[in-house]
Amino acid sequence: MTAPGRRSSTFTRLLRHGFTHPSAAERLLESPELAPIRNDPVLLEALGATADPDLTLDGLVRLVEAQPDPTAQRELLDTVIAAKPLRDRLLGVLGASAALADHLARHPGDWQALAMYEPRDLHPEVEEFEQGLAGATDPVSLRVAYRRCLLSIAARDVCGTTDLAQTAAELADLATATLRAALAIARVAAPEDASQCRLAVIAMGKCGGHELNYVSDVDVIFVGETADGADEAKALRSATKLASHMMRICSETTVEGSIWPVDANLRPEGRNGPLVRTLSSHLAYYRRWAKTWEFQALLKARPVAGDIDLGEEYVAALEPMVWKAAERDNFVADVQKMRRRVVENIPVSELDRQLKLGPGGLRDVEFAVQLLQLVHGREDASLRSGTTLDALQALAAGGYVGRADAAQLDTAYRFLRSMEHRIQLYRLRRTHLVPEDEADLRRIGRSLGLRVDPVAELNREWRRHSSVVRRLHEKLFYRPLLDAVAQLAPGEARLSAGAARERLVALGYADPAAALRHLEALASGVTRKAAIQRTLLPVLLGWFADSADPDAGLLNFRKVSDALGKTPWYLRLLRDEGAAAENLARVLSAGRLAPDLLMRAPEAVALLGDGDGGTGLEPRSRAHLEQEILAGVNRADGGVQAVTAARGVRRRELFRTAAADIVDSYGTETKPAEADQGALVDRVGGAVSDLTAATLAGTLRAVVREGWGDTLPTRFAIIGMGRFGGHELGYGSDADVLFVHEPQDGVDEHEAAAAANRVVSEMRRLLQVPSADPPLLIDADLRPEGKSGPLVRTLKSYAAYYRRWSLVWESQALLRAEPVAGDAELAGRFIELVDPLRYPAEGLGDDAVREIRRLKARMEAERLPRGSDPKLHSKLGPGGLSDVEWTVQLLQLQHGWAEPGLRTTRTREALAAACAAGLIPAEEAAILDEAWVLATRVRNAVMLVRGRAGDTFPSDARELAAVGRYLGYEPGHVGDMLDAYRRTARRARGVVEELFYGG
Repeated sequence: MTAPGRRSSTFTRLLRHGFTHPSAAERLLESPELAPIRNDPVLLEALGATADPDLTLDGLVRLVEAQPDPTAQRELLDTVIAAKPLRDRLLGVLGASAALADHLARHPGDWQALAMYEPRDLHPEVEEFEQGLAGATDPVSLRVAYRRCLLSIAARDVCGTTDLAQTAAELADLATATLRAALAIARVAAPEDASQCRLAVIAMGKCGGHELNYVSDVDVIFVGETADGADEAKALRSATKLASHMMRICSETTVEGSIWPVDANLRPEGRNGPLVRTLSSHLAYYRRWAKTWEFQALLKARPVAGDIDLGEEYVAALEPMVWKAAERDNFVADVQKMRRRVVENIPVSELDRQLKLGPGGLRDVEFAVQLLQLVHGREDASLRSGTTLDALQALAAGGYVGRADAAQLDTAYRFLRSMEHRIQLYRLRRTHLVPEDEADLRRIGRSLGLRVDPVAELNREWRRHSSVVRRLHEKLFYRPLLDAVAQLAPGEARLSAGAARERLVALGYADPAAALRHLEALASGVTRKAAIQRTLLPVLLGWFADSADPDAGLLNFRKVSDALGKTPWYLRLLRDEGAAAENLARVLSAGRLAPDLLMRAPEAVALLGDGDGGTGLEPRSRAHLEQEILAGVNRADGGVQAVTAARGVRRRELFRTAAADIVDSYGTETKPAEADQGALVDRVGGAVSDLTAATLAGTLRAVVREGWGDTLPTRFAIIGMGRFGGHELGYGSDADVLFVHEPQDGVDEHEAAAAANRVVSEMRRLLQVPSADPPLLIDADLRPEGKSGPLVRTLKSYAAYYRRWSLVWESQALLRAEPVAGDAELAGRFIELVDPLRYPAEGLGDDAVREIRRLKARMEAERLPRGSDPKLHSKLGPGGLSDVEWTVQLLQLQHGWAEPGLRTTRTREALAAACAAGLIPAEEAAILDEAWVLATRVRNAVMLVRGRAGDTFPSDARELAAVGRYLGYEPGHVGDMLDAYRRTARRARGVVEELFYGG
């Protein structure tokens, strides 16, 4: 037994050499077989230089013990002690990979594969690996031979004899040799099938790109043809058998485990398509059906096994299609959508540890490089490499990517891939998750040369490189565009004018020449403004490109910057407040209404920031709005100035509402799109209705103040009707109202009537004074006798009319009556007057119900515009707003007297109350609610996009796409949007037929 003093000395030496469990290591070294190691300071130091000394020693002990006899043990130890190259390679592998240590313990003679150190062994290619696999005749022996070859690759990697790119290329070459060996085994097993067909194996993904991981699916596509005049169907069956057998040989688990899965899901139609197709069948599919991502995948296609001539025919035939992929509609949007979809599918618990798929991960680099290759590789063949780092270098050399950016990205990619290699090498498992265990992090850090504080250094370097990738990912597309126009780095290769236009077209810009002029105006020069805009534009351009109209977004940004560029707070806001720049980009590229409002009040940009606790886009209350407008009116000199002040508030608040609607509908990087579409609709309707009420209150005050001072001869109130009374106004809605007055005590009725009529006329005149602001039209056609009746009546006159002449449609219209401005007490008495009409005791008689149905049918027949598609008319079409509202209002008229919840002016509230009262099943209520919300969203979208109201989807393709983006549809999916609208409306119409028309 070791003496205490001796033990303490060994313990201390082991601790000093990096062992984390020195007591266990000391016990292992007490074995007589390891005396040469225990007494050799050089060997102890070599153990301490590995990624995990404890793991290394454990693996070495197991390897020594596995030797067949003492002579073999001494040979192994003597060679390890005497031959430094072998020592470094063997110990390096044992310290980095428990899986390869297990392999050596099972196959104790394989350590000799590491003993060779000849020049050709430094960078072997496919032929050398084929020699290493030559003796394999079945899946088990192939697996053993594969691991033996993998040993030498890992040894070169961990010792630094090869760099990341060389290691990845060697792994791809070993995979190529393995596929060839597996196919040879399959051919021997089925010689008749082998003679019937030509079969080519096309490597895809990282194997095709010569940049494979230690453990990865090997993606392939199979191409088959007949051989010796055989029948095509028979040849394809034979080729399919061979391909399937080859895949099983590599993928199936044996007593030695499996090699890796062979994945053929990148083939046409994926797993639903035939495993093997002829070349002509492949071409037919790619010409007619292939999606953008499939051409992106073909960037890395490379024939590796089987009939290489056939494989090269395949690649040559498809290559022209690959390099025309950037001409497809929505090309960039499709690629970016694919990337977003990958990120969205990552479990939230894994997102921060995802080395490959998460933000700032390896896939960001690969997608960015591939996108630029596809855009510019049409004209520049030097970019047509399947290897990410080679392609990145070519992009930098051609000026398509800034050299400094490319260098940073290259360094980050190499570090992240090296990390990925070390993680996978440990257990030889397919994973891209950074482990959480400190011992694992320590081993990975030490294997990458981080020795002072491996865990802290590894985390710091990982986060730093991920941050670089996140920062450069989007910038890669846009920074060279700015460099091309700003011309601030004379020694740097830059995009040619043609390449710049090419990139802008691919990014969705319809007028690239104009876009370049805007970029030059924004980014050129040495002013502080230009410098900040050069920093902001790469990100802004990405957000513009994500919209349906990038050109409009960029043009509008230039206009806003021209108006506010010298204002100190403007650029500071965009630079320093995270949400402001993205919110602005979304708003400027979403349509005409919000930018038009902003151009007339550019200072409203401040609403888009994070200030005030992020409440800049929260709608203001009616009381707050009315207070501000009345204050402006009281300061104004005359009625026109007073209404101008009210319009200024209205303009700003319409912008606030529209901007909030756009931002929440589109979502941002920091805030995903809000799921509750009904809440968005309610917010817009409430905000616009409150703003209209406050504007009318201000206009009324202005008219009274200018004509009569503080006291009007008659009490005066405005009653909101229609959508106004229902708190459901859209951006372009008219304000339906009724005017009611009552003479002041002692005032002659004629004088009071004249004053009331003068108030109404003056209000309408002032609100119709020509202005660039969106109009606010007062519509009083719902008054008694319609257009033929007086504009304003006394309360007594309303009572007399409704008592003698009221029709059922007027009772229906009064369901939306609600006070909005003027004398609150008088308005309250008006509501008391009309309540018995709109909530008639015992409901409606059969004649009244028939009359309502007749009026509805007549309206459908007469009011739908000629030439419009009724199924897409959001107001009057089947399942549109009118259908839902008339159905709900019929329920209110029939049951409002008995159900207090139905006594509301708001459609959705009344529908919910009808459901709660059991008047409509929950499922049918949900169908009507969904249809009403969608139709309202469509109307709001049309106004936002076109700047003018409309009830149908736009015919212009770009406007239609913008409506689609607002409604949550990705570019290229407007057909899905229209189908979804028709489907929703059709379901609602079915409910209306049952509830309103009685089946």
